[in-house]
Amino acid sequence: MTAAITALLRLSLAFWVGGVAIFTFILTPIIFSNENRDVAGRIVGYLFPGYFRWGLACGAVALVCLLLQRGVTRHFIVAVVLLAVMLAATSFQAFYIEPKAAALKKEIPSFQTTPKDHPLRREFSRLHGISAVCNLSVFGAGAILVVLL
Repeated sequence: MTAAITALLRLSLAFWVGGVAIFTFILTPIIFSNENRDVAGRIVGYLFPGYFRWGLACGAVALVCLLLQRGVTRHFIVAVVLLAVMLAATSFQAFYIEPKAAALKKEIPSFQTTPKDHPLRREFSRLHGISAVCNLSVFGAGAILVVLL
């Protein structure tokens, strides 16, 4: 049973961290390099809810597996803290940043024609920056967990 839980823990982490890597470092750059900014933003905006649900689901599975292995897993406390940070960052993105950014995008007629110094664009850029930091934090913490576990 412990081997199955360990495998599920590693698999859920790999799926989560791999999903972050593919979305952040491969898929999004390809979309933005092949479509204009408005179309690319709309496509990525369609993907975000599923992307965040995927991360939350993988994180929940990983956390449950980790808690079931309390006495078995080396670096248990560090792993729990890292997973909690990852889940908190993803939850913040899913339930706060993404809805606010989506609402702002609806108010901005076009990212191509609206000046960068427009208040709505500045607020969107601020939210995007926060989201990027959260995303890279999830990726970094996940990479550390993959190595630790």
